[in-house]
Amino acid sequence: MTATTHPLPSRLSARGRWTVLAVCCLSMFLVGLDTTIVNVGLPAIGRGLKVGTRGLEWVVDAYTLVLASCLISSGALADRFGRRRVFQCGLAVFGTASLLCALAPSVAVLVAARALQGVGASMLSPVALAIVVNTMPDPKERAQAIGIWASVFGLSMAAGPLTGGALLAWLDWRALFWINAPVITAALLLSAVFVPESRAPRTRRLDLPGQILLTLVLTAVVGVLIEGPHIGWTSPAAFTGYAVAAVATAGFLRAESRRSEPLMDLSLFTRPAFSGAVVGAVAVFVALNMTLLLNTLYLQHTRQWTPLATGLATLPLAVGATVCAPWSGRLVGTTGPRLPLLLAGAFITAGALCLVRLTPHTSLLLLLAAYAFIGIGFGFANAPITNTAVNGLPPAQAGVAGAITSTARQVGAALGIATAGGLVTATAPTGLAHASRPGWMLVAACGGLLVLLARTAGRRTASAARRRR
Repeated sequence: MTATTHPLPSRLSARGRWTVLAVCCLSMFLVGLDTTIVNVGLPAIGRGLKVGTRGLEWVVDAYTLVLASCLISSGALADRFGRRRVFQCGLAVFGTASLLCALAPSVAVLVAARALQGVGASMLSPVALAIVVNTMPDPKERAQAIGIWASVFGLSMAAGPLTGGALLAWLDWRALFWINAPVITAALLLSAVFVPESRAPRTRRLDLPGQILLTLVLTAVVGVLIEGPHIGWTSPAAFTGYAVAAVATAGFLRAESRRSEPLMDLSLFTRPAFSGAVVGAVAVFVALNMTLLLNTLYLQHTRQWTPLATGLATLPLAVGATVCAPWSGRLVGTTGPRLPLLLAGAFITAGALCLVRLTPHTSLLLLLAAYAFIGIGFGFANAPITNTAVNGLPPAQAGVAGAITSTARQVGAALGIATAGGLVTATAPTGLAHASRPGWMLVAACGGLLVLLARTAGRRTASAARRRR
């Protein structure tokens, strides 16, 4: 099959390169928005479909689980069949699934449609990053582009609750999915006109055993976290889940180490910078998703706020992420990843520590300050993590590296939702604030981990400089 002829990315004009970035950012806005927009609508979905916290956790994690599981295979498909082609296919699948979500008559149908959304989203996230990396040959320009890309993605994640709250103020929860239609239509048209087709010089075969085992690992881990509070952590069903997760993990590592073209190139994890970026991606998204879910349940259930008021409360978080993400990209391009990572960890930790003594009557000023700190931290975190993951790798590996770090983000999102839900499930509204305190301690720990990674990155940079001298 012959691809449509387009100019090579390196031959695109500056205007053409930044136009491609804008189209990719539009799709990434959609993926990030649907990761968090549902959070503020969970109480309304629960009332509309008559489902409790347990089912609502699956509404969120069905999307993130499938997205995390399929990202790497989607990156490999894009390298083989063409990045633009897979990108457009992802938009079509995502749009179809969004319509099914909007029309879902039951929670089971909604969870299944959300899983299909995850399949479509998996064809957008790593592919968009690979398109951006291959379109920007200059390292400094690439770092700036990744900063903008991270800014849009951060904005979409942080703006999800605000957008959802505004929609719920005038419409019902189904509007959370109808809103995707115009964005998908615009992205399909713009990608057909402006995005050039590209492939990796050497394509890899699909690794179906690895794909199945990775999906099994993630489903078992997140499933136990969601169902554990209900079935009991020491019940036979829980121990079965532990065993499945352990056996599937061992099988995955063994299978990947024996394949010449594995789903996940485990040798990448021997690079300290890359493995640190993956750990940091998990930590950042655990912190963000725990924050968003705990915030939604606390404000709407404990303080009886409307969805719109709840969304407005996260505005400092969205502003902090939006302002600091491009700044972070510029810092990465000029000084390296250490300072942005250090700032990210410090602000996330500070925001979480503001809430470790949360009560039903915590002052609004303290809440807003905490959300602002966490948003600033999130804004500073994405650019150094993404740039560190892909920097120093050949362009042919950009799709795989981007897919692994995107997988890490969604794994963190799924773990954050499952852990937060487990902390507050079956808790009365008056007890939510106290029950969420361990969650805020975990968010603070995630910030501390970023500070540690920043210090490690600094030592690696200094060591490399000494070796060059």
